[in-house]
Amino acid sequence: MNSTDNRELIEALDELEKEKEISKDIILEAIENSLLAACKNHFGKADNIKVIIDRESGEVKVFAEKLIVEEVIDPTVQISVNDALTVSADKQLGETVDIVVTPKDFGRIAAQKAKQVVVQKIREEERKVIYNQYFEKEKDIITGTVQRNINGNLSVNIGKIDTILTENEQVKSEHLKLQDRVKLYVVEVKDTTKGPRITVSRTHPELVKRLFEYEVTEIADGTVEIKGIAREAGSRTKMLVHSNNPDVDPVGACVGVNGQRVNAIVEELHGEKIDIINWSEDPAVLIENALSPSVVLSVDVDEEEKKASVLVPEYQLSLAIGKEGQNARLAAKLTGYKIDIKSVPDEA
Repeated sequence: MNSTDNRELIEALDELEKEKEISKDIILEAIENSLLAACKNHFGKADNIKVIIDRESGEVKVFAEKLIVEEVIDPTVQISVNDALTVSADKQLGETVDIVVTPKDFGRIAAQKAKQVVVQKIREEERKVIYNQYFEKEKDIITGTVQRNINGNLSVNIGKIDTILTENEQVKSEHLKLQDRVKLYVVEVKDTTKGPRITVSRTHPELVKRLFEYEVTEIADGTVEIKGIAREAGSRTKMLVHSNNPDVDPVGACVGVNGQRVNAIVEELHGEKIDIINWSEDPAVLIENALSPSVVLSVDVDEEEKKASVLVPEYQLSLAIGKEGQNARLAAKLTGYKIDIKSVPDEA
């Protein structure tokens, strides 16, 4: 490369660093390594060769590191004391000195290699920057726009890249259309040769948890804890909450004034019902609360077997069990207990 090409390379790399956050030094090191490999055609497999690109001017030089000796036996790796002094006046016997050995046609080779490496490194570094950006969103919520339907799977643009919301991770009752804005839970971010692969979901229970963390200040600051979530996406979610401050009602904080907070989340989930339930250390109380909104008469708990027998009024039996067993099923999932519900006749 001539001096003009050298300057243009450095200017181009400076611009890349500003615009795309791709380190100039990383690219220059890659060019140096590429040129070092090219040097083997000229110098053979000599281990004492190195290529240095000046970080300011872009000038490319090839150096051979040589040992200063009294008698030169191998000139590829050795240099006499007198010859060494012409390069560096302060060098002594037994030390090493760098000798410029840049081949005559090296500028042309350097220009070709620089172009190849820059293109490759831009791709690699862009992919790395994008991966790091989205890796920070793993286990969090990201907003995207539905682009197209591919055999039931939805391609969703999430900023710099598109991701696929698979049919399995879609809520069956939702009917997302093209250009719909949608919040997604980022299950996993993987780095691949084709760029980051992002697994997203609308059915994951953590989506509901994250929505509440963003909506409810008391959860965000740790005053209220979400102790557990059981979800049947698109239909119903049960969520256990606990307050670390006796003056703060955890259920009330999640519901919000006039239901404002919970309604915002229900709207985002397209009408999914959400039961917000007080957590308790007492398994019997916990199970009773989890079977809300039904009335419970008694709970007999076997903690070793993780089983519970529940009695409800006969008129409450269908409510306790729920449509197609959903209420009891979610309560069992939420508490970790196998729940057997029986009724007693209503009093006359």
